[in-house]
Amino acid sequence: MKNNTEKQNKSANTKVGTEELRDQNSKIAFITDDMMVIGVDVGSENHYARAFTNRKIELSSKPFKFTNTKDGFEAFKAWAEDLAKRNGMKFIIVALEPTGHYWMNLGTYIKDSGMILAQVNPAAVKKSKELDDNDPSKNDRKDPKVIAGLASDGRYCLPYIPEGVYAEIRELSNQRIRAVEELTRTKNRVARWFSIYFPEYLDVYGNVYNVTGTMILKKYPLPQDIVAAGIDGILKVWSDNKVRGTGRRRAEKLYEAAKNSIGRKEASKSARMELMDLLNDLETYESRVDRIMEEVTDLLWQIPNTRELLNISGVGTISVLTFVAEVGDISRIKDAKALQKLAGLAIVADSSGKHNGESGISYRGRKRLRWCVYQLAISLISRNRDFAAIHAYYTTRAENPLKKMQSLIAVGCKAMRVFYKILTTGTPYDGHKMTSDIIRPAAA
Repeated sequence: MKNNTEKQNKSANTKVGTEELRDQNSKIAFITDDMMVIGVDVGSENHYARAFTNRKIELSSKPFKFTNTKDGFEAFKAWAEDLAKRNGMKFIIVALEPTGHYWMNLGTYIKDSGMILAQVNPAAVKKSKELDDNDPSKNDRKDPKVIAGLASDGRYCLPYIPEGVYAEIRELSNQRIRAVEELTRTKNRVARWFSIYFPEYLDVYGNVYNVTGTMILKKYPLPQDIVAAGIDGILKVWSDNKVRGTGRRRAEKLYEAAKNSIGRKEASKSARMELMDLLNDLETYESRVDRIMEEVTDLLWQIPNTRELLNISGVGTISVLTFVAEVGDISRIKDAKALQKLAGLAIVADSSGKHNGESGISYRGRKRLRWCVYQLAISLISRNRDFAAIHAYYTTRAENPLKKMQSLIAVGCKAMRVFYKILTTGTPYDGHKMTSDIIRPAAA
């Protein structure tokens, strides 16, 4: 029976991949009488599960506790399949909150085991906790029940977990973002160091990342070190590093800046150590970003039609990378409208009765994809005359002109539709065709 249950669940997963669960009704209908609904409260070390019918009748006598380990996962699977067998259930759907990262390994195991993986919105879980006992508190017994109840009510989604090249691209994109964040923080610390110990340095080089300047700092970090070395000492550093085009005049200027520096003189030993560490960190993170970009770019060009996107003026590699990393296999996206919803840019109305408020965007989607689209819109408006013309039309039209931010969102959504068309069909970018349905020629 165990193997049979697993086969049935895998069959259900195949059905999930092809069936369109676009609204709450279809999601409710999907959970049939022969499907057991399990809610799991995910923790860092232990998880808690409770099982129900689609009518919310509990099948488990008490919450099932299992560890965040392979043995724990296997114990959970055995418990779920035994419970399904004893209650005549053919399929198992497991719902959980996608909070933090502790759900990821469990989620992958659930899918690989043939069970159906579902996610519920953490905000919905929080709002639903008081329904049974008028108590918003969190506990290991209540939360799995709330999660399972939301799934039975059709308030769930079937998560997309990238595989193959798409999984590699998403993970490398995440690594690049973390490396860039660390690089930015390091640059801020470097700027702080110079403002304290050598503010005049910027008068000589304009920025703290000049190659010849960094050579000097690694040898003579503080102004007093540069003064002690003298002009000849500065020139020797450049000579030893075979630097050309940097002469005595620059050395004299650096020497004078150091001689007249108002930088702090105290704690010189720790200041030298800090600067060395910061300069090493800069090199580390810059090298890491370059290495990641080299690796991920090779993978990115394996995706059909991605190079075609770069033919659009204003679209760069980072935009394409982030878009592909967040969307994954675009063939799974039904249409451009679904793509807009994925980004959390679906239009929602604020109206009730006689009240008609302003429409806005849902913000219910992938945050990084939404950020990518926003940054892409800014770049396109500034560098692409077609998108600039669309932006101008949106903000200056006689009827219902858009505010700047509204126009940016509209342009971003237009860009997503263009991306979707190119990636799914390979159709080359045509700026005239894109604008023809928006910009109307003036009447003669």
